[in-house]
Amino acid sequence: MDGAFTPYGNVKSERSRTLLKSWRGFSMTDVLKSIELFTGGGGLALGLEQSGFRHELLLEINQNANDTIKYNIKNGNQKFSHWKILEDNIFDVNFQDLEGSIDLVAGGPPCQPFSLGGKHKGNKDKRDLFPQAVRVVKQVKPRAFIFENVRGLLRPSFSSYFAYVILQLKYPTVTRRSSENNEDHLARLEKIESSGISSDVSYNVVFRCLNAADFGVPQKRERVFIVGFRSDLGFEWSFPKKTHGDDELLWAKWVTGDYWNDLRIDEKKPQKKDIDRIKSLERTGFSPVFQRWKTIRETIGDLPSPQRDTLVNFDITNHEYRSGARVYKGHTGSNMDDPSKTLKAGDHGVPGGENMIRLDDDSYRYFTVRESARVQTFPDDFHFCGSWTEAMRQIGNAVPPELARIVGKSVAEQLMG
Repeated sequence: MDGAFTPYGNVKSERSRTLLKSWRGFSMTDVLKSIELFTGGGGLALGLEQSGFRHELLLEINQNANDTIKYNIKNGNQKFSHWKILEDNIFDVNFQDLEGSIDLVAGGPPCQPFSLGGKHKGNKDKRDLFPQAVRVVKQVKPRAFIFENVRGLLRPSFSSYFAYVILQLKYPTVTRRSSENNEDHLARLEKIESSGISSDVSYNVVFRCLNAADFGVPQKRERVFIVGFRSDLGFEWSFPKKTHGDDELLWAKWVTGDYWNDLRIDEKKPQKKDIDRIKSLERTGFSPVFQRWKTIRETIGDLPSPQRDTLVNFDITNHEYRSGARVYKGHTGSNMDDPSKTLKAGDHGVPGGENMIRLDDDSYRYFTVRESARVQTFPDDFHFCGSWTEAMRQIGNAVPPELARIVGKSVAEQLMG
């Protein structure tokens, strides 16, 4: 757990300090002001904007992601035409000038240190930027924060570090001393926590692993959300309840047939696991409670098929055919009549199994960028810049805007009182 001490330090970029000062004066009644760290391709930012927050500042260092955000701003997309991008390293930016003027700090610290598909270095990975997220909360002292990361963060091997992160977010002003290692700092935080007494700014923090499919996203994507409210506000809050269910999809397919009727297609043959599950539901007297999970067919079925011999299809942005899809054990893509597997970014190119689709004729191909964007619930007028690999990486790293909107809306409603 112990690692090299990273001081919070001073601002290295005077340009960053100037921008922060110039943006602090923004004011509008009945608007919840927010800033976002590690913006990436903008999934979390877009969803939070839709939920009622107005971003004062977006911070991102990746050039391809910034190109995407700037492209959409310049092309007059009214959803985010007011966004202001700060292209800088978070280590070089001091957020102190924003103290007391921001309702929400949000962001998704890089997930690779904790990803199940990564090298699992955790806090020893130089890409672990949770300490910087804590620093920003300390400096800004927002009314609330929302941070998102992969479910791998909850692995037993990371449990000690995750507990450390949560306690730092609860007591962000109790910073690590230069004479302390991580264990010493954790012990001091535990004493404050067990005493129930804090003399400075503190936060009530909750976290939960949410499956995006349970909230109407056509993708089985489990992510950890960490939400905190400033303790002095006295808020009572809980995560939104799920609205969609796996069993409801199975029921609509293999019992009522509503799924096939709604899409006006012939019924397919169920797999053995589906038959066994339906029999189990029938034995227990199942009755649908939620909406059914959304599927790939429902999500991209109205898009024209990308053509092998063309680069652009039907004036639909980011909808180009990509060859090279290969099938082998554990690398079989997603079925049309299920939610997609988790779209992933990958450290060295795009992971194939999660980013392939199995078509009705049992052939396979890669999702186009547009199809992947729809699976992540990005709007069709949101364009991704960069090569296919870079665009897919932005999408694979993103929070589904619809899931961000749902979580953000519940937080916004609490802050609005």
